[in-house]
Amino acid sequence: MTCPIAACLDKVGHWWSMLILREALQGCTRFDEFERNLGISPAMLTRRLNALVDAGLLERRQYSSSPPRDEYVATAIALDFRPVLIAMAAWGGKHFQSGPDQFVMINTVSGEVAEPILVDRASGLLIDDAAFQFVPVSQTQAPGGYRRDARGKP
Repeated sequence: MTCPIAACLDKVGHWWSMLILREALQGCTRFDEFERNLGISPAMLTRRLNALVDAGLLERRQYSSSPPRDEYVATAIALDFRPVLIAMAAWGGKHFQSGPDQFVMINTVSGEVAEPILVDRASGLLIDDAAFQFVPVSQTQAPGGYRRDARGKP
């Protein structure tokens, strides 16, 4: 059985990969834009872009044939990763940043500061305690879904 966190880290666990995805999800597509925005070496950027393309998070598209030039566009898989980056940014801002250089997320319509949280889509409940746990899918297939016994054990 593969841990979903380990599977995720296998694809995006390198810290440059997450920063590249952050840039791609904000509209960056060109090699020189990534290089300039991140201050990353061309060799490292090439390796990370190739890995993200191989993982299906970015799609390589040629935008010039002479000379040959590619752009890198976020795929649906990368768009699904956006909430993970938002959660990481909120957590990092809360615990490791302070002062005028701190970043916050805002609602661009209202201008209000947003507080990202993780919520169960089905129940609307905040996922913040042990009431929510990871279990193998096979345990959810029983009639009535995943259940606990009277002692709180699966």
